[in-house]
This record gives sequence, C-alpha cells and structure tokens, in this order.
Amino acid sequence: MNHGGRAPRSKTVATWLAFLGGGLGLHRFYVHGWRDAWGWLLIAPTLAGIWGALRMRMLGQDDVLAWLLVPWLGLTLAATMLEAVVYGLTPRERWLARHDPDGRTRPWPWLDVIGAIGAAAVGAVVLIATIAFVAQRSFEWQAARAGSAPARR
Repeated sequence: MNHGGRAPRSKTVATWLAFLGGGLGLHRFYVHGWRDAWGWLLIAPTLAGIWGALRMRMLGQDDVLAWLLVPWLGLTLAATMLEAVVYGLTPRERWLARHDPDGRTRPWPWLDVIGAIGAAAVGAVVLIATIAFVAQRSFEWQAARAGSAPARR
C-alpha cells in the first residue's frame, strides 16, 4: 500500500534535509511534496536574511535595512533546526504510520539521533545569536535616537 500514491519517506533523510537544507524548505518538499506551502514560505525569509547579511558585509553595520533582514535568516534557521529535532526524535512507529505505512525505508536510528543533536546545537546557537543581534541593534538605535534628541531643560 502506498501512502497517498507517494513513495515512502525516510525519517533519516527528512531529518538531515531539515538540518542541512531547512532554510530552503528541502525537508518539507521531501516529506509533503512540491505543493507544500510551508516549504515555499521558508525560502523568502531565508533569501531576505542572506541578502541582509551580504548588505551588511558590503555596506557595514550601519545599514538599517540589513538590520531588519538578518534576523529573518536566524529565525528561519532556528525554526528549521527545531523541525529537524522533531523529525529525528519522532518515534519510528509514528513516523511509519504517517510517512511509510509499509515500512519500506531502512531505519538508521543513530543517524536520526546525531542529526537531531546537531540540529539542536546549531539551532540554539543561531537563536541566541539572533536574539543578541536584535537586542544589540535595538539598544544602539535607541542610544542614537537619545543622542540626537534635543536636551530638555
């Protein structure tokens, strides 16, 4: 029996696609097909964040547009790392029921766990860095605004 007319999906492949290509929605397209709206919606903030990072590299840290774009990359990557953790730690029986009812994919439980651990580590670092970046830029913006305000008497 084929699940919805589609080939079975490997939990290991889905985990590693989320870990390595999550920002481009590769894991979503693998698991849910090319019509998956969430997979397509991941691409825009990833590319916007990359564009912001490139702008910051070319124009420096004072580029306000880059300040607004870079966090989109961090948040998208952190979210997809969480998806990799969820995929990697989903119990095999539940995964098989949803994505491979015939049990045709080969289990690689250690690769699933290693992918989940790597994604958790990368996701935590990316999320903390994104929060720190946003907080730093917010404080700098507030300080610059306070410095340019006329003194009160």
